[in-house]
Amino acid sequence: MTRKLFGTDGIRGTANAEPMTATTALSLAMATGAYFRRGDHKHRVVVGKDTRLSGYMIEPALTAGFVAMGMDVILVGPMPTPAIAMLTPSLRADLGVMISASHNPYQDNGIKLFGPDGFKLSDAIETEIERLMEANGAAEGFAPADKLGRAQRLEDAPGRYMEFAKRTFPEGRRLDGLKIVVDCANGAAYKVAPTVLWELGADVIPIAVNPNGFNINDKCGATAPDAVATAVVGHGADMGLALDGDADRLVMVDEKGQVIDGDQLMALIATFWRDHDRLRGGGVVTTVMSNLGLERYLKTLGLGIVRTKVGDRYVLEHMREHGFNVGGEQSGHIILSEYNTTGDGLIAALQVLAMLTSTGRPASEAARLFEPVPQLLRNVRYSVNGAGQPLETDPVREAISDGEGRLGAAGRLVIRKSGTEPLIRVMAEGDDADLVEAVVGDICTAIEASAGQA
Repeated sequence: MTRKLFGTDGIRGTANAEPMTATTALSLAMATGAYFRRGDHKHRVVVGKDTRLSGYMIEPALTAGFVAMGMDVILVGPMPTPAIAMLTPSLRADLGVMISASHNPYQDNGIKLFGPDGFKLSDAIETEIERLMEANGAAEGFAPADKLGRAQRLEDAPGRYMEFAKRTFPEGRRLDGLKIVVDCANGAAYKVAPTVLWELGADVIPIAVNPNGFNINDKCGATAPDAVATAVVGHGADMGLALDGDADRLVMVDEKGQVIDGDQLMALIATFWRDHDRLRGGGVVTTVMSNLGLERYLKTLGLGIVRTKVGDRYVLEHMREHGFNVGGEQSGHIILSEYNTTGDGLIAALQVLAMLTSTGRPASEAARLFEPVPQLLRNVRYSVNGAGQPLETDPVREAISDGEGRLGAAGRLVIRKSGTEPLIRVMAEGDDADLVEAVVGDICTAIEASAGQA
């Protein structure tokens, strides 16, 4: 069975349009409840969300579905996705649910699911949940009237996550004397991230911490680092941190306002951990989108790089199977498996801050370990009602083949469909920036000519 609802990171779409409707959320909760219900013990589900207006619609729909299946629901309100991953096993829950569309604008929303171990569900489990939804397979498992679940709010959930995050910072180390700007994208970490940094001693300048349901990721956060860069320079700060809407992604900027992306962060962590005999797996796990410069740098250290398809879940799956403890994506999903079961922007930031403070050097020097190879990424939007398979046409295939030949062994070309939007992403990199731009332009032109435009 091919998955129709689940993409690379849960279910995602425009709020109040399929599949992101209250009806589908209700059906999803019932099917997921049916799948995860085991034995006669009382089952629990942890449900969190970010700050989107549509969360007020999706949250009660999910709650109703789980309660109908006899599962107790623990509501924690706006919390980072990694907090849900942490709280699920901590509370001995059978399931964790995060309502978020991550870095997308407020009009979108999504649902991410975590198993009782705090890890995102496998493709196989998501496929089975979809099968149950299509077959109405949950209906037979409705709880009798005296076995319905209950819903309650866990008021100390933020405090639990903040203490968990602080315990990952080296014992005895402090951030005293550091001025740090933290951009919370008007999202899920708007309370917890500034508080943790302040309690560890930093002089904190919080921005984008006034969510109103509509301004999440709006010209702020990890996907718009100009905001934090401007604030760092304007306040004379030592560095800045930018999280995305659900705080599983991190981008940093140095004291000059220059962006430090996920590739540079992975290079820094891998180097530091190797030097302290903490790195496992002989390198890092990342995706096909990470810069060739990272690969070349790691090679100089005698470290390897493993590339997976895009999606932090696939990075983590390889890490678990092959014993790596550092992985992530160029976009800022940094997975440190010693601490959490998914990307965690705040915890990744704390590890980087610990390393930077140990060097005594400014971030502009300590956090730039390699020069990125020229890389260009462009998105081509296509109409799902038009030519839905533009990558299968002969002109596009010819353009891709021609681009690969022109880049040769010194470059890379990655073309893929987005798992969350009707986009085709075209990425090329190589030592010749003009050639890279020409190759990407030619392929995008061919795709546009072959696809109906949305």
